[in-house]
Amino acid sequence: MENSLENKPDSPPTSPPKPISERIRPDITYLPLLTKSRRIFRWIFNKLLRFLAWIFIDLKLKGIQNIPSEGSLIAVTNHLGDIDLLLGWAYTNRIDSEVIIKSELNDIPVLGSILNTYGVIWIHRGEPDRRSIRTVLQALAAGRMVAIAPEGRETLIGGLEEGTKGAAYLALKADVPLIPITFTGTENARVFNNLKRLRRTKVSFTVGKMFQLKPQADRRAAVKAGTREIMITLAKQLPPTYRGVYRIEAEGTNDR
Repeated sequence: MENSLENKPDSPPTSPPKPISERIRPDITYLPLLTKSRRIFRWIFNKLLRFLAWIFIDLKLKGIQNIPSEGSLIAVTNHLGDIDLLLGWAYTNRIDSEVIIKSELNDIPVLGSILNTYGVIWIHRGEPDRRSIRTVLQALAAGRMVAIAPEGRETLIGGLEEGTKGAAYLALKADVPLIPITFTGTENARVFNNLKRLRRTKVSFTVGKMFQLKPQADRRAAVKAGTREIMITLAKQLPPTYRGVYRIEAEGTNDR
């Protein structure tokens, strides 16, 4: 059963229930040390990813200069497919960029080892992961950039799903700015089908302007309003067909 904006032009799709991690392993969550060897590995790995993207992807970059070269920052992104993360590593140009990734990937042979060598922040989904929260706050306090997909997974509806509150909570708690990064064309089916046919996939990678959430006396209200602001900002930066559940709220504005 398809659930897309084209099939339901009069109303946006609804978000399916969010996933819950079945296995809790707090011991795997920690802030990666930026040792000399890890910096070198990240630099080489990112350059390799950029080379592969040049071969297999017809990439349109916009606004990459909006990413500051240093300073505490939360990058919020939509999440269409596997290569979102790879493109983010390849083109954000920050060795101190940390990414929040679902803990289930840690158990996949080879992939888990690569991610641990690179250094990521593992998160257990479905309920507040206090250890991950502390780790992200530690990264931000150290002046690093942290990348978060507020949807909490790769979208199942082809566009933006309902945002979770983690990014807004962290931005308010740490009092740091956010920067919106959006992808189009990175759906797994699209990319992998083109690879089978030896065709390059047209993909866009857009970085918007930094913004800051406004605190309120009522923390819950501030987080709720902040989550909405984050998701509307991402939606406005995307074409209408990728705006998902936020299409109606974002209509009439084009910030791309």
